[in-house]
Amino acid sequence: MDDVRRISVVIPAHNESSGIQPLLTALCAGTDPDVEVVVVCNGCTDDTAQRAREVNPGIVVLERPEPSKSAALAAGDEVASHDYRAWIDADVAISADDVSVLLGALTGPIQVTAPERDLVLTDSNRIVRWYYDVWRALPQVAAGVFGRGVVVMTPEAHARVAALPRVMSDDLAVSEAFGAAERVVVPEARVQIRGPRRTADLIRRRVRVATGNAQLDAVGVRTPSARTTPTVLVRLAASRPALSPKILVFLAVTAVARIQARKRIRRGDFTTWLRDESSREPSPR
Repeated sequence: MDDVRRISVVIPAHNESSGIQPLLTALCAGTDPDVEVVVVCNGCTDDTAQRAREVNPGIVVLERPEPSKSAALAAGDEVASHDYRAWIDADVAISADDVSVLLGALTGPIQVTAPERDLVLTDSNRIVRWYYDVWRALPQVAAGVFGRGVVVMTPEAHARVAALPRVMSDDLAVSEAFGAAERVVVPEARVQIRGPRRTADLIRRRVRVATGNAQLDAVGVRTPSARTTPTVLVRLAASRPALSPKILVFLAVTAVARIQARKRIRRGDFTTWLRDESSREPSPR
């Protein structure tokens, strides 16, 4: 990596005491001295900040009373030193080498990169596994840089993203701000994401997504290509018949989540973060 490409990694963290240290240890294990790590602890009632500081004295740790991911990202951006920027969720696993790969892939017209996702569902029930079998097969999910917990941006891309409205579904907003020729998923970089364990945990996640999507629609950010239409599902069932019963599960979960999201949408609650705690629990295996 040439010395011009210095990158700041901003990590919003809300009560991530149980998992923040492995992520930070992996990010600090690289050999590139031009990687800055900024952790923004927002609304934490645990010792996330202390655990982050214990990993490496070079990590910048901010503490904010407001439990807001978008506000945490903005606060981290304000103190970040380098022009190239990565936003990383605190509950994923990715290495410094993978971040370097994503940084190196920002060439030509590519403004935003994201890693290939490894979705860990070993502790999840069948409903959850079937749902994600369909979700991962959706064309917009396969091609978009959302739902991966990691985005890496050029300075120009970061300026474009910073001008967007503050929204709940920040990763989808980032993905939608760039055309297909400007963003790319890099297979050589991997991120590990733990899935929810139970159906109720999955629905909490999908209520949050449904609420965030409604907000994106209201501010005119989401494009038609990011929507899961009946046509998309019919084509998926025709090309992969084995997914047909799983598509029924996908539709049922989606319907329940949208119904539960209506009250939040009506009252304009786009700040309450419905978190899935099950993916942060120790594995019983």
